[in-house]
Amino acid sequence: MKKAILATKVGMTQIFNDDGVLVPVTVLQAGPCVVTQIKTVENDGYEAVQVGFVDKKERIVNKDKAGKKEIIHRHGVNKAMKGHFAKAGVSCKRYVREFKFENASEYALAQEIKADIFAAGDKVDATAISKGKGFQGAIKRLGQHRGPMAHGSKFHRHQGSNGACSSPSRVFKGKGMPGHMGCVKVTVQNLEVVRVDADKNLLLVKGAVPGPKKALVTIKETTRMDA
Repeated sequence: MKKAILATKVGMTQIFNDDGVLVPVTVLQAGPCVVTQIKTVENDGYEAVQVGFVDKKERIVNKDKAGKKEIIHRHGVNKAMKGHFAKAGVSCKRYVREFKFENASEYALAQEIKADIFAAGDKVDATAISKGKGFQGAIKRLGQHRGPMAHGSKFHRHQGSNGACSSPSRVFKGKGMPGHMGCVKVTVQNLEVVRVDADKNLLLVKGAVPGPKKALVTIKETTRMDA
């Protein structure tokens, strides 16, 4: 893997290519990311580049008249992470991820990674947390078949038999059942980059990308061999 960047999902729209064909695209605010740490084989056992994305406020602690501490930004960056970012010479970041670049040694601390590392026509893999669907039945969640829809069946969208009553007299582990749907890490492979706006750090990717709007999306050079 040679190229990667962190992005937030803006939404979907459609554009026309040079041949006048309508293309549905997902707009991604890709970067700018900054290098916060460079991992080497000597120190960490592997080579990787750690990057940060989206500025985040520091955790501010004030003391009142009674001397008790009052945390103003409860979800701000703590002291340990603040020192980590200060060592790299960058501002505090909300998201921190690392990529195993083949050329990790060529990067420098505080170096910016922008959307222009990709070009139109590149094939990428998009990874994000999918939309949450709440508690769903086995038909919607797992695609199981429904029962007869006649009035007398009284069995329409139930799950059906879970196991034999005599042997093994139990339900096997991994049996597909109703439950929470969505909110899992999903990767869509081999998406095409249709357009790159280097000035606004925007990537227009053909098709749909997992996750809701404002979701964090990891864009990597595709690993598909047929790309």
